[in-house]
Amino acid sequence: MITDIEDFFTKGCGRCDRFATPDCSTRKWEAGLESLRRICLDAGLAETVKWGHPCYMHAGRNIALIGAFRGDFRLSFMDAALLKDPEGILEKNGPNTQHRGVIRFTASKQAEEMARTVNAYLKEAMSYADAGIKPKKQPGEIELPDELVEALDNDLELAEAFHSLTPGRQRSYIINLNGAKQASTRVARIGKFRDRILAGKGAMER
Repeated sequence: MITDIEDFFTKGCGRCDRFATPDCSTRKWEAGLESLRRICLDAGLAETVKWGHPCYMHAGRNIALIGAFRGDFRLSFMDAALLKDPEGILEKNGPNTQHRGVIRFTASKQAEEMARTVNAYLKEAMSYADAGIKPKKQPGEIELPDELVEALDNDLELAEAFHSLTPGRQRSYIINLNGAKQASTRVARIGKFRDRILAGKGAMER
């Protein structure tokens, strides 16, 4: 994965064999991605790289992430549960995602056309970071073990797949990992679970 922010906008994220080729999704949406980048920077967000993608931060919190895919490019908000979405433009990242937190663009010009709206949503998210407001935990929610948090932070594909799982399937992995006494055992289990998580299955599903 890339570590230099400029690489994303000129070569891609570095997560597949289309990196630095004309077939990379970032090449298709080059103008739109640059518009999104400018909007985020103009809003006063700090730009960094996380999970191989541009991540925009404020007050020590991740606010939004830019991504490019074959069929669209998007801006994903990190604490989507807090957003009011007055324009009704937010979509779910996947069918099992609980909250709507993604703005999808299917034409590069859309980013510039929606600049004011995107800026308003970013400012709302930044205001929650300034106030230290975080989404409320769901009833019965279990804390993720540190090893899983680190794995999700370093693997965007795994993070998206895990957060797209139903709450019950997420819980099955958390319970399984918390049952291991050694950190090394938890890390090993996460490695074994990766393909299962990407397939949308729970820890005990075949």
